[in-house]
Amino acid sequence: MPTDSKKQTVSIVRYEKPLDSVKKVVDLSQGLDHLPSNASVFIKPNIVFWSRFGIFPAYGVITTSRVVEDMVILLKERGIEDIRIGEGIVLFDPKDRETPAHAFETLGYNTMKRKYGIKVVNLFERPFEKIEFCDGTTLNFSADFLKADFVINIPVLKTHAQTVVTLGIKNLKGTIDVNSRKKCHSANTEKDLHYMIARFQEILPTGFTLIDGIFTNERGPGIDGKIRRENLLIGSRDVLSADKVGAMALGYDPSEVPYLVQTAHGAGRPVDLSDTDVVGEKIEAVASRHHYAFPYTPDESQALPVPMKRMGIQGLSFRKYDLSMCTYCSLLNGMILTAISQAWQGNPWDDVEVLTGKSMAPTPGKKKTILIGKCIYQANKNNPDISELFAIKGCPPSTNQIVEAFQKAGIPIRPDIFEAKEQYPTLFMKKYEGKPDFDMGLFRVK
Repeated sequence: MPTDSKKQTVSIVRYEKPLDSVKKVVDLSQGLDHLPSNASVFIKPNIVFWSRFGIFPAYGVITTSRVVEDMVILLKERGIEDIRIGEGIVLFDPKDRETPAHAFETLGYNTMKRKYGIKVVNLFERPFEKIEFCDGTTLNFSADFLKADFVINIPVLKTHAQTVVTLGIKNLKGTIDVNSRKKCHSANTEKDLHYMIARFQEILPTGFTLIDGIFTNERGPGIDGKIRRENLLIGSRDVLSADKVGAMALGYDPSEVPYLVQTAHGAGRPVDLSDTDVVGEKIEAVASRHHYAFPYTPDESQALPVPMKRMGIQGLSFRKYDLSMCTYCSLLNGMILTAISQAWQGNPWDDVEVLTGKSMAPTPGKKKTILIGKCIYQANKNNPDISELFAIKGCPPSTNQIVEAFQKAGIPIRPDIFEAKEQYPTLFMKKYEGKPDFDMGLFRVK
């Protein structure tokens, strides 16, 4: 199909068969055309989180190993020898080296290393380089990523509780170090998470973006989202165009995604698809609305997730997360809410408010205030609107501190929930038992 040469091409393909489907999405978008055989290629999958204990529910959370291997095969067919797969996995302990190694082994990356002679790298064991953007903001990016001639970016097609969607551009956040990731979640509303992600457009690499929508994630990006088997692949040599189409496949106009709007404006490009040719499947034929936000009650003075409100929980206000909550506190947030739900026995608690992130302020008149994390503690430790303070100061906070603070505030959460935090993800595998569409074989390499 002829396309306007002045426009960016994005291909949409139904995933039907190993290798053939990936080859089709690459060919339709001319994704690897003119890539010389002596190029160094960096492949960035999305391994948002991992656990070494039990079977990790990777569906809609982690890039399928099937798609990663297919891309490696296509590169090898073109004579590319210098290939490395790199990721910086989010961890409870940023110094943990065993968990990334376990992820690479379980997902078959080490098998690919042996089969195809590629390299597999944990980015936190590799050097980073400081990049200064035009506004003076600095972030530390993986040197492996920056020095590659060509980057193949393979995010998952999913929504995100903070940023509406998380696709190719946001997947590059996995190439920055821990301090830079925390910096992205600023309390400064003018330089918030959307703003920081949009800065990436200044260094967007030459490469190919392949959005893996074999499984999609509603209310992602984590294991507690609603996973669907959609069998979609979206590809483009232009990551912004790929993301605009990906957002529409998830049911959102790009104008509804602040970081896509800011990225487009920063690049001097339209937010809509007027500079994009879509080939293959029609967007309207594959689009399906995926909600992104977990619903909370509208009253901030008694804020709760809607399911907890339906349980009848009283005497507690646990406000909805905001953009300033970084990934490392986010890992614990779901477990804390689960622990609170299990602690509820029907008797109202003593007017307790829980604050998270970096920018929340206490509600005057509350009897007890729990501050989760170093950032919110530093922001409010001397706030006169706090009557009785229960501080959890760590970065990220320790589970022992969490249990102690809630128990002292009169909410008897159980420590065993947190003691088994590494096993927590395996609980979600029960949702997929007996469902043939959910095949862990797509996350293995033979």
